[in-house]
Amino acid sequence: MTTAPTPVPAPAAADPSGGPGAPGTAPAAPASPATGTPAGPSARPSARRRPRGGAWLATVPLLAFFLVGFGLPAVAIVTGAFTVSSDAETGAGSFTTANLTDSVQGAYWTALLSSLKLSALTALIGTVLGVPIAQAVLTSRFRLLREAVLTASGVLANFGGLPLAFAFVATLGNAGEVTRMFHLTDHGWSLYSFTGLAVTYLYFLVPLMVLTITPALEGLRVQWREAARNNRATALQYWRYVALPILFPSLLGGFVLLFGSAFAAYATAAAMVGATVPLISRQIADALSGNVLVGQGNLALALSLDMIIVAVLVMAVYLPLQRRSARWLS
Repeated sequence: MTTAPTPVPAPAAADPSGGPGAPGTAPAAPASPATGTPAGPSARPSARRRPRGGAWLATVPLLAFFLVGFGLPAVAIVTGAFTVSSDAETGAGSFTTANLTDSVQGAYWTALLSSLKLSALTALIGTVLGVPIAQAVLTSRFRLLREAVLTASGVLANFGGLPLAFAFVATLGNAGEVTRMFHLTDHGWSLYSFTGLAVTYLYFLVPLMVLTITPALEGLRVQWREAARNNRATALQYWRYVALPILFPSLLGGFVLLFGSAFAAYATAAAMVGATVPLISRQIADALSGNVLVGQGNLALALSLDMIIVAVLVMAVYLPLQRRSARWLS
């Protein structure tokens, strides 16, 4: 005995008014077994109902602080760099390019080159020393050691100015404890020189590099090392062909940060070496205070504009590489 097949209901006819039978209309959402209400998109959290235009209001205080703290001084620097000093006889407030021309000549150009050389050298040494220290701390089995090193790095990275100069003078100065103990003066050591200033800068640049590169080192995945090991790659080959190419933008970013910190440092150099080592920051201070010539305030603004241009050029190299590194470490 055979059973008659169950008739299949015919599809609903298309409704011109866009009703339930209209083609392309989403079917009704099934009812939730707990509440009996549809469990479709309408049951989701009302994230779409929140006003989209109100989120940026939280950034208003930050934007206002940035405008007052950075925007207005930047405008004042650019305006003053192209303006004649108020005591000039050729007309106060008139436009001129003499300030920028003078800022890249003579002693000012020497100070700018010396600052660039000091900043690049200390940033490079700080990068080379900071990366192995950060890697050793991350791979250490002692959690207490890791926390202690990172905490100390945070403190030392912000330790500068007069206290740092006094500490190095008492330690490595002409009458310092370490200098007398090892007779460093007999070997040509002088803290009040370009080399001594570079060693002093490394005291806070190396910890700063440790803090900067640690998140990037943590972003290296274990699978990459295991894949390199399965392909019979040595540790040196892994770092050369896998890790360092990925970390290169982060390394460059750390180098830029160290370069900027050394380039803008003033109090430590002013208290320790004075005018022995020509630096652009010292030239700006002398121009503002009238230590050498009176009425050179606009020239100081031109020197500041030179520093801003250097920082912008360095950041222009860093930002594209940083976006490339973010795709790997994210």
